[in-house]
Amino acid sequence: MKKCIIVDDVALNIVLAQKMLTSLKLDMSKAVNGQQACDMIRNGYEPDVMILDLMMPIMDGFQVLEEIRSGRCGNKDLPIIILSALNREEDVNRAMSLGANDFVTKPIIMNRLINAVKTALGEPEN
Repeated sequence: MKKCIIVDDVALNIVLAQKMLTSLKLDMSKAVNGQQACDMIRNGYEPDVMILDLMMPIMDGFQVLEEIRSGRCGNKDLPIIILSALNREEDVNRAMSLGANDFVTKPIIMNRLINAVKTALGEPEN
């Protein structure tokens, strides 16, 4: 079973994303900020895909992208999907230039999120 970690400081956003992705039958974990996610990964958790919010306390999503892509936090090739209310062009461009694989804006459109995760996992879209 493929593993997915959802990183968001708002519990409701985690629950919504988990419910939307139920059909993919993923083993889902969660972290409430970037530091917790990196700690989990450094302690041996190996997700196949990460869904990452950008605006979080302690360590934001931009910092998580930098940590992962630099190799300081797990597999630097981990597929990362940004799920954020930040939708200004400069935010999207910054996240993509830091190595995000995809950017899904909130409010979440279920099919958009499902297809982004399927693509990240190398599975065909609907």
